[in-house]
Amino acid sequence: MAEQKARLDRDVIAMRVAKELPDGGYVNLGIGIPTLVSGFVTEGSMVFFHSESGVLNCGPLAEEGHEDIDLINAGGQFLQPVPGMAFFNSAEGFAMIRGGHVDVTVLGAHQVSAKGDLANWMLPDRGVGNIGGAMDLAAGAKAVIVAMEHTDRENQPKIVQECTYPITGHGCVTLVITDLAVIRCTAQGLVLEEVAPGWTVAEVQALTGAKLAVSAQVKEYQL
Repeated sequence: MAEQKARLDRDVIAMRVAKELPDGGYVNLGIGIPTLVSGFVTEGSMVFFHSESGVLNCGPLAEEGHEDIDLINAGGQFLQPVPGMAFFNSAEGFAMIRGGHVDVTVLGAHQVSAKGDLANWMLPDRGVGNIGGAMDLAAGAKAVIVAMEHTDRENQPKIVQECTYPITGHGCVTLVITDLAVIRCTAQGLVLEEVAPGWTVAEVQALTGAKLAVSAQVKEYQL
């Protein structure tokens, strides 16, 4: 059955996301898979990573044994020091987001709807949730990329017709990159652009709770 087939791992999802980041762009990375993205920026490309904790031009995650307690991202993970890192009050970090100065934010999600709605701050059945900076980013970033597994722990779709979890932002998602597919959110609905190696369009659709339009140029995952 399709759900028993091998899926792409978190590093591969992050690697695929990195291809979407604009050279010279200001990019905010959320907690989870998004934090891995900074390790896959193409050599020679300049991306300025932003954290609402008050850092601009963040480095990738620090290697074990080289952690600095003063260099952390919004998720509390340690960062490598890089030339040109800038530090400031977190209020200024949020002002950058709210002022529309973040080109792309990469966020995890519990659900994404057919209309590009994002739900990523609360799991009602577990009573777990934290608003954090996600609502500011969903509203303030110029583009929102969701990086996540295609299904939840029970193998239920996380891409759904309508979100049943509390909404973070309405119609804010630009692109969804999962362990099975790359899906673009458009005014006409969700468009399947890439599928993971060894998977078919039909198998991806079977694990998706919303109808997918299939791009005429649909292809295998591009890394």
